[in-house]
Amino acid sequence: MKQKPQHAPMNQFDIIENELQIGNIPISQVADSVGQTPFYAYDRAVIRKQIDNLQDILPSEIHLHYAIKANPMPAIVQYMATLVDGFDLASAGEMRVALDTHMPRQHISFAGPGKTDKELKQAIASEIVINMESENEMERVATISDELSLKPKVTIRVNPDFELKASGMKMSGGPKQFGVDAERVPSMLKRLSQLNLTFYGFHIYSGSQNLNAESIIDAHNKTFDLAIKLNEYAPEAIKLLNIGGGLGIPYFPGESRLDLNPIGENLKSLLPKVTTILPNAEIVMELGRYLVGESGIYVSKIIDKKISRGETYLIADGGLHHHLAASGNFGQVIRKNYPVIIGNNVDGEKETVSVVGPLCTPLDILANKMDLTKAEVGDLVIVFQSGAYGYTASPEKFLSHPNVIETLL
Repeated sequence: MKQKPQHAPMNQFDIIENELQIGNIPISQVADSVGQTPFYAYDRAVIRKQIDNLQDILPSEIHLHYAIKANPMPAIVQYMATLVDGFDLASAGEMRVALDTHMPRQHISFAGPGKTDKELKQAIASEIVINMESENEMERVATISDELSLKPKVTIRVNPDFELKASGMKMSGGPKQFGVDAERVPSMLKRLSQLNLTFYGFHIYSGSQNLNAESIIDAHNKTFDLAIKLNEYAPEAIKLLNIGGGLGIPYFPGESRLDLNPIGENLKSLLPKVTTILPNAEIVMELGRYLVGESGIYVSKIIDKKISRGETYLIADGGLHHHLAASGNFGQVIRKNYPVIIGNNVDGEKETVSVVGPLCTPLDILANKMDLTKAEVGDLVIVFQSGAYGYTASPEKFLSHPNVIETLL
């Protein structure tokens, strides 16, 4: 069955004289400036607009943190440091990128279920907040901090007994590798009080990529209830409460943009009680994809056009080795097309084509039987919604093709 291109994401960008513009520059000119295809291009104006809209709707008491794993490009992280209140990391590599910015170190936190002793030592020495994911990790943090004669700020990442319903990626409820089961946290807090650690608070992250406002509201209600309950066992006043993110963006036909208004209104109704019980707590919403996902495009060039038994194929110089998610091999159960256009020839007569990459595998598909503007060799293929989990989530070395380039406009 043919899938029509989804045009909603294109609203973030301008089309002038039949050509896509990004950063107010024609895409063909951007390609000439970059010097090659394939490449990723990110529009800082789209990022700024997304954050401004979010801050207009959320209560002022909510602090925004950028989850660097969504897109760790140094230029984006540097730009984000001017827009958000903090960073959340998932590796020592991301830590180095974050520490190169002006972000205060107490507003940088480090999560992840498999932190090595080397990474923990780096985090403690850098004086950032460590989100501890197990009792064993807590003991290792304490041992290393004693060796360094430092007293690190720590939170406990909690695996609650609820999940973020309708979430694209569930990270809580039931057995999980993430965090400490909620029922184990009181005993962990008791042990923490005996160690040379500064208790900072809780990190409760339920899931991501959710387009259902009711599910997010339900998770927020339960998250605050859980935090208040666990606060009764805390050895010190909670200074940081990370309620996670979960806000999704539309990718596929039939998906609607998330309505933030009821989410903002619910948070406004919850905060008076929360701030009364947890007066010292900075409430953090941790977002990655939602902030940068719609700002990015992936651009490749058609290097061949062929017909095979009645079906037309556009063969591009980019593919799953640079953009695994767009190929449908990063979390999709049933493959669906990302929004795709011919960027230097947006309108005009259409034809049904499949856009495939240069790799010797049938998995290398960027668009499957889509109605696109008639294209020829040399035209540019644009994949939207590519600002998050694109380049760094892809097997770039697969089949040893050239590397991709990133640019922030």
